[in-house]
Amino acid sequence: TRRPRGGCPRDGERSRPPQDAAGSAPPPPPSPAGHRGGGAVTSGGCPRRAPRTRRSPPGPEGCGATLRRRSARRRQVQERSRAAGAAGNGAAASVSVRRYYLKESKGSRRWLLFLEGGWYCFNRENCDTRYDTMRRLMSSREWPATRVGTGILSSQPEENPHWWNANMVFIPYCSSDVWSGASSKSEKNEYAFMGALIIQEVIKELVEKGLGTAKVLLLAGSSAGGTGVLLNVDRVAEQLEEMGYPGIQVRGLADSGWFLDNKQYRRTDCIDTITCAPTEAIRRGIRYWNGIVPERCKLQFKEGEEWNCFFGYKIYPTLRCPVFVVQWLFDEAQLTVDNVHLTGQPVQEGQWLYIQNLGRELRNTLKDVTASFAPACLSHEIITRNHWTDIQVKGTSLPRALHCWDRSLHESNKNGKAPLKGCPIHLIDSCPWPHCNPSCPTIRDQFTGQEMNVIQFLMHMGFDVQKMAQQQGLEPSKLLGMLSSGN
Repeated sequence: TRRPRGGCPRDGERSRPPQDAAGSAPPPPPSPAGHRGGGAVTSGGCPRRAPRTRRSPPGPEGCGATLRRRSARRRQVQERSRAAGAAGNGAAASVSVRRYYLKESKGSRRWLLFLEGGWYCFNRENCDTRYDTMRRLMSSREWPATRVGTGILSSQPEENPHWWNANMVFIPYCSSDVWSGASSKSEKNEYAFMGALIIQEVIKELVEKGLGTAKVLLLAGSSAGGTGVLLNVDRVAEQLEEMGYPGIQVRGLADSGWFLDNKQYRRTDCIDTITCAPTEAIRRGIRYWNGIVPERCKLQFKEGEEWNCFFGYKIYPTLRCPVFVVQWLFDEAQLTVDNVHLTGQPVQEGQWLYIQNLGRELRNTLKDVTASFAPACLSHEIITRNHWTDIQVKGTSLPRALHCWDRSLHESNKNGKAPLKGCPIHLIDSCPWPHCNPSCPTIRDQFTGQEMNVIQFLMHMGFDVQKMAQQQGLEPSKLLGMLSSGN
């Protein structure tokens, strides 16, 4: 059978062998990347806190309000982007309008939708704490009118060589549910979690703004947003097909959202998002959010075990849409939930062995991922950083790898060719230690604030680079270069 012109492959058109190893967990700190231009409004989505009093006057659509209702809007044109807001009065402190940021690129048929990250909350207590301490991740009331895009969201060709002229949409994260929730506020729960519904509503509105004529839609995200890409990319393709746009090629780009459901270095009680084991946090969260997962993944597990679909290596084989996975082999957020805390003192031998094993496990889960970029660095999030062009794996930068991926998909759609020679898309560091890749982001000493080079950092971690190099009869820098190139 012939593949439809757009969307994602049907059953049987593409299969991936299941992977074994460990999977993925919670999503980490927010990524403040964004766009030039303000947000257009869709109502509903952010967790809503109930009014202090029992009776709440009818307010505007807020985060968590019924999605189909539309609020009264005031519009203003700012450069070529739109900002819209809803008037409201008498509503609860956190009842807010759902916004997104849009940078239009007239004439371009490529669209990039970015899902912001920022951990999550999974019960009343830690959602209350999140509301009090990280209000912008629970309400849109104080979001700025405009944002400046960086990394893959930048409109500067020097910073973003292949996507700078795309239509870009930045969807801030205020649902606190890893973009999976479909739960409105109820008597039992004073918060609403509507992450999955937010994406659907934004897609509906963007179709009217030009998305309907798109050739390619790249759904991207970092951290919780990266996991959100894995959970929603097929659903977006299905939604567009149902709306009558089967020709749009939907793809995913998941950055720092490929977590492992591994055993913690030190087990702790599930008190908050930081200490709770990844599997237990998602188990609790999916019930609290009324989280939804793709049907094809859900069918792989018993009823009540849908939480498995939040872990990349488990959901990836079930996806129809092509997805490019970007993941640090030594992800800081993964180490945090695994209770490995690098406090500035040399790590203990047990921690060091655990960290090395983490890299091996993660590398193993990526071996069957068609398109991947996995540097052996200690970091978190990359695609919206302005230094994202500097990181390389085996001599290839991330923007170059993404460009090769674009080309390979175009060629395979056109005439079934295999990936292009000299244009790699499966790039995983083989060296076994954090920051053994010399292009890793700069590390700073937590106490002095001074920059550390790779050798200083590894020695700081307890690895004797000088001794190892001396044994091999090499300069330390040459040893590190050989390690990073996989020799």
